[in-house]
Amino acid sequence: MNPIRTLALGLLCLAPALAGAAEIDGSQLSVLWGVPFAGVLLSIALLPLLAPLFWHHHFGKVTAAWALAFLVPFAVVFGPGVAAAGFAHALVAEYLPFVILLTALFTVAGGIYIRGNLHGSPALNAGFLAVGAVLASFMGTTGASMLLIRPLIRANDNRKHVAHVVVFFIFIVSNAGGSLTPLGDPPLFLGFLKGVDFFWTARHVFPETLFLIGVLLVLFYVMDSWYYRQAGEVSRTDPTPDSAPAALGFDGKINFVLLLAVVGLVLLSGIWKSPVEWVIAGTPLGLPGLVRDAGLIAVTVASLALTPRQVHADNQFGWGPMQEVAKLFAGIFLTIIPVIAMLKAGVNGPFGAIVSAVTRPDGSPDPAMYFWATGLLSSFLDNAPTYLVFFNTAGGEAATLMTTHAATLAAISAGAVFMGANTYIGNAPNLMVKAIAEDRGVKMPSFFGYMLWSCGILVPLFVVMTFIWLQ
Repeated sequence: MNPIRTLALGLLCLAPALAGAAEIDGSQLSVLWGVPFAGVLLSIALLPLLAPLFWHHHFGKVTAAWALAFLVPFAVVFGPGVAAAGFAHALVAEYLPFVILLTALFTVAGGIYIRGNLHGSPALNAGFLAVGAVLASFMGTTGASMLLIRPLIRANDNRKHVAHVVVFFIFIVSNAGGSLTPLGDPPLFLGFLKGVDFFWTARHVFPETLFLIGVLLVLFYVMDSWYYRQAGEVSRTDPTPDSAPAALGFDGKINFVLLLAVVGLVLLSGIWKSPVEWVIAGTPLGLPGLVRDAGLIAVTVASLALTPRQVHADNQFGWGPMQEVAKLFAGIFLTIIPVIAMLKAGVNGPFGAIVSAVTRPDGSPDPAMYFWATGLLSSFLDNAPTYLVFFNTAGGEAATLMTTHAATLAAISAGAVFMGANTYIGNAPNLMVKAIAEDRGVKMPSFFGYMLWSCGILVPLFVVMTFIWLQ
C-alpha cells in the first residue's frame, strides 16, 4: 500500500482519541522543519530537468517520501497527537475540499467541447485570453482554465511556437482574471468567509486588475504577432482541418448547468451558517462544508455519466493532469504545516522579520509591504493560507479592513491572486494547464524557465502597480 495512504489511515483511526490534541506552536519550531517543504519545491523544480523519466514515473513516490520525512520525525518529537491533529487539519479542512472542488471543475470543464476549427491568429489568441480573464472571476480560475486551454491549444496546433501562448494564458486566465470575486480564487473565498463583502474586491482591486490584464494582453499581442510573421511559423498542414459543420458551437451543454451548480454550492457554503459540526482530531467539520463537498462529488459523477463519450474523446479528456496536481499538492499541503505555523507565530516566530517588515515605524500597516510579502510567499506557498496569515496580521477584522485599512486589504488580495502566477506552484491551475499543454505536445518552460518569464514580465508590472496604487 502507498506509504502516505497507510500513515493517513493510521492517524485517522486515532482521531477520536486525539480530538483535543494541542495546536502546533510555531514560535517553538526551528526553520529546519521547513526542509521537507523546500524539498518538495526543489523536486518539482529540478527533477523534471535532471531526471525527467524518473520524475514522470515516480513523482508521486518522491512527494510521499518528503511528506513522510516531515510527518515521522514530527510525530516522534512532538507526539502522535500533535502530528495527527496537524495531519487531520491539512487533510479534512484544506486538502480534501481543495481537491474535490478542483476535480469537479476539471471534470465539468472537460465535458464541454468547443466545436469548430479556430485558427490561432494573434487577434483570436488575445480574444481567448480576454474572454478567459472575464470568465475567471465568475467560474473560478480553475474552471475558466480547464474550459479554454484545450480549444486554445487546438487552435494553435499548426503553429511552431505555442509555449508563449500557454504562459500568458497562465498569467491572465489562471491567475489575474480571478481577482474580482470570491468565486475567482480561493484566497478571496476565504476572505468572503471571514466577512469581506462579495463585491468588495471588485470595487477596490478593479483598477489594478484592469491595468495588469490590459498591459499583458498588449504585450502578448505584440509578441504573438512577431512570432506569427516568422517564416515557417504556421504549418501548411493543419492537424485539425476544417470539417463540416465548421461553425462554432458547444457539445456537452449539460455541463454548463452543472457548472452553475458548482458555483451555487460554493456560494451556499459561504452564506449558510449552521451550528451542526463534527470534530476530527481537533478539526471542526461543519455541515455546510460537508453539503458542499458531497454536492461537488455528485456533480462530478453526474458530469461523467451525462457527458457523451464522444465529447471526452474530442476533448482528449484524461485524468493525468488531475492526478499530477492531486499528488503534488498532497505533499505541499502536508509539508507546509510547520511553515504556516511559523508564519502564524508572527513576530515571535522564526519568520518574525517578515511579519515585522509589513509594519511602519508608527505601527500602521504598510500596504506596499503587505502586497509584496503576501505575493512573494504566495508564489511558493499555497496562496489561501498565506492570505489568511496576513489577513490576521493586519487585524483580522473584516469590518475594519474593508474601511480603515482598505488599502491594506486590497494589497493582500492583489498580492495573493496576482503573484500566484510567479511560479508553476503558486496556484493549482498553473500546474494543471502545464500538464495539459505538455500532454498535447507543447514544450513548456521548466520551473526556472517559467520564472524567467514571470520575473521578466510580471515583476516589473508589480513594481509599477506598487508606485501607482500602494503608497
